[in-house]
Amino acid sequence: MTTQTIRFLQHGAVCEIGDAPATRTVLQHLRENALCTGTKEGCAEGDCGACTVVVGELDASGELVLKAVNACIQFLPTLDSRALVTVEDLRQPDGTLHPVQQALVDCHGSQCGFCTPGFVMSLWALYHHHPRDAGPPSRDELAAALSGNLCRCTGYRPILDAAARMFDYPRPPFDAAALALKQQLAALKRTQTFEYHAPDARGAAFGTPAFYAPVTRAEFARLRAAHPDARLLAGSTDVGLWVTKQFRDLGEILYIGNVDELKTIERDAQTLTIGAAASLEDAYAALVADHPELAELWTRFASRPIRNAGTLGGNVANGSPIGDSMPALIALNAELVLQKDTQIRSMPLDAFYLGYQKTALAAGEFVAAIRVPRPAGALRFRTYKVAKRYDQDISAVCAAFAIRLGDDNRVSAARIAFGGMAATPKRATGAENALIGHEWNEAHARAAMAALDADYQPLTDMRASSAYRAKVARNLLWRFYLETRRDAPLALADVNAFAYDARASAEEQP
Repeated sequence: MTTQTIRFLQHGAVCEIGDAPATRTVLQHLRENALCTGTKEGCAEGDCGACTVVVGELDASGELVLKAVNACIQFLPTLDSRALVTVEDLRQPDGTLHPVQQALVDCHGSQCGFCTPGFVMSLWALYHHHPRDAGPPSRDELAAALSGNLCRCTGYRPILDAAARMFDYPRPPFDAAALALKQQLAALKRTQTFEYHAPDARGAAFGTPAFYAPVTRAEFARLRAAHPDARLLAGSTDVGLWVTKQFRDLGEILYIGNVDELKTIERDAQTLTIGAAASLEDAYAALVADHPELAELWTRFASRPIRNAGTLGGNVANGSPIGDSMPALIALNAELVLQKDTQIRSMPLDAFYLGYQKTALAAGEFVAAIRVPRPAGALRFRTYKVAKRYDQDISAVCAAFAIRLGDDNRVSAARIAFGGMAATPKRATGAENALIGHEWNEAHARAAMAALDADYQPLTDMRASSAYRAKVARNLLWRFYLETRRDAPLALADVNAFAYDARASAEEQP
């Protein structure tokens, strides 16, 4: 057995750790070991953003990528070969504040200040990612960047004002620092499996659990077959809570985040193929490029830091009945690429879920990719999410509808799927059958609405009652009809309470 220390960059130097548990969080390390107490702990589940930090890494092409993530649910070994940037790193050589910080001061964007470092880091990531020649970000873009940060006292208006103003200050030099960071990360980058064993309570040389982070798909598949009971870890956006909230022992951990081959996103004429380790942010960007109707779901799926860390493959493989990705993917007739060692098979996504958090994965098998058909023909497609909050909330009901209409306005194909309505993400086959072969009109839309009552028997829980869910499901189908009917379809502004007139919004700007 061999073991390696965790190596990552912090404050411009290599930090090396070999005595921390594999499930120690980045936040715990920062506050208790590195004494970087600017990063705060609020919810410890990735919701409030007080712990936001930026992680830098090299992508497959060697380019530097900076992503805001939640330190409270990221495990320390996932930092290996990466750079960790905290609010302490924004100190300028001459002692002045960074433009992000100065804008918050000038716009009165902080009161108690507890949440401010998290806002600063989310804005710092946006500051360096937003193209200078693209003009200032829109108010919506700024709000999206801050969707994972909760403010309880200042209110968001002055913080958004600061986000807009930060681009007006002189830009501090970053190119030289970025180049040095890229060179340091290239020197740290692993070319073989990173294997970490934390010492146990007795200080033995090799404790448990083990943390395996292979760098090739073949090695990942081999390790998965050899350790079928190991816990697969991607973005830690769900598994992290098992530790911070449920105090579970994860046992052996197999990390997919270092396998560049599984982060690829490829297109041909028929299919969009998204690697299982591609981030949710990258995956949704690719999906929206083909299906603009997914844009709202993209921005409402958790928050930017969660989407930066989490993966589409993890969301699908998790099997949660309220996972927002699955209804849309099922409606689009997506299929999964499953792999066990060297054997590969494909399966329709709607056949993957066998029961509550039970999937068709065999022992030692994993989701390698998601394949989504490219747009073709007269496809009418929509997704809708209903939750108690607009931003960063778990769905009470998530719906996706896709139909094809012939020249005679008859439905030639229909795929309808819901999340939150059953023990698994599930198709509404009764509603589909009520539409196929019939004209797309009010009578048949209402017949499909009635059929939903036989398709689902939803539960009552803290998010919604059974009766509410059933009514919402019917009403969402009716909304889909109103938006896609041949005669006088309603525009988004007529059916979405959050849609707005872009010209009116612009007139409100100072």
